[in-house]
Amino acid sequence: MRVFACTCLTIGRQAVLTVIVLTGFLPASAAQQSVTGVSPSGTKCLPPSSERAGQPIPAKCSMPDGAAVANGSHPYEQNQLGIASALVLGPQRTIGEARKWFEKSARQGYAPAQVNLGVLYAYGWGTPQNYGAALYWLKAAADQGFPRANTNLGILYLKGWGVKQDYAEALHYFHAAADAGDAGAMVNLGFMSDSGLGTPAEPADAAAWYRKAAEQGDSLGQNNLGDLYLRGEGVVQSDAQALHWFQKAAANGNTGARIKLGYMYARGRATQKDAESGYAWILAASLAGDSRGLDYLPSLEAQLSPSQLERAKQRAKELRNIPENSVAEMAFVQ
Repeated sequence: MRVFACTCLTIGRQAVLTVIVLTGFLPASAAQQSVTGVSPSGTKCLPPSSERAGQPIPAKCSMPDGAAVANGSHPYEQNQLGIASALVLGPQRTIGEARKWFEKSARQGYAPAQVNLGVLYAYGWGTPQNYGAALYWLKAAADQGFPRANTNLGILYLKGWGVKQDYAEALHYFHAAADAGDAGAMVNLGFMSDSGLGTPAEPADAAAWYRKAAEQGDSLGQNNLGDLYLRGEGVVQSDAQALHWFQKAAANGNTGARIKLGYMYARGRATQKDAESGYAWILAASLAGDSRGLDYLPSLEAQLSPSQLERAKQRAKELRNIPENSVAEMAFVQ
């Protein structure tokens, strides 16, 4: 891959491998990005990956009384109880209970619950890992035209998880989901074009897919599009556009974008040189567990006065509280 200008900036683009791309995913935040729910009236009851995670659950989506559900046939409410259990929203809530509620709803044909149950089986959350069961439930939801199911099926084929790795099948499922508006699928289509997986490497096509996801507010699409502009791949090189998209992705919690944004402030690219802001953004990424920018911090710290350093550290702590707005349905690949 051609590196633009400074070879020290080696953080590249990412793909979405299930509400997640290249690393395994076990933290609580992963569960938040993996479950999905929509009320009978169409109210979004848990933000999809293309929206800010951690938002309050709408009033119409408040958790129903367990006893009322247990004796009835309410797949939507059962799925919501599964979400509450997966996120440990209250006493007696466990990931094992989540699986039970998702299964009750899934067996009644409720597509969101089928996807959520498939995610639990794929990762072995609350149940032994079982790719066959994951495939079964994801296909059941995909047969109903549920976009997120197609995205996750694409991920299984892209990674060869429980199936023979098949880029053509991955592309098929990602296209189906992208056509229905799923931003995670758009990012993965961009990544496959970017990397030449199952299709000729074509940065311009990658840029088009990343842009579609980015314009939906997807932080990974924003980060990847910014990276293309930074390096001049598939688009006309533009530090200004790179800064624009990194700012959006960073504000949405994407740690890779935060490091690259910090790098641009530190170097004064498309903006005034600002060591304090550069330090704050890179430290915020490090506090969130992304250590790829640690090597930049000592030189930036040396440029700051004690008061500037204190402000930067305080800002980084505040930024840490912004949840990442991600895109996939099971886990992200880097």
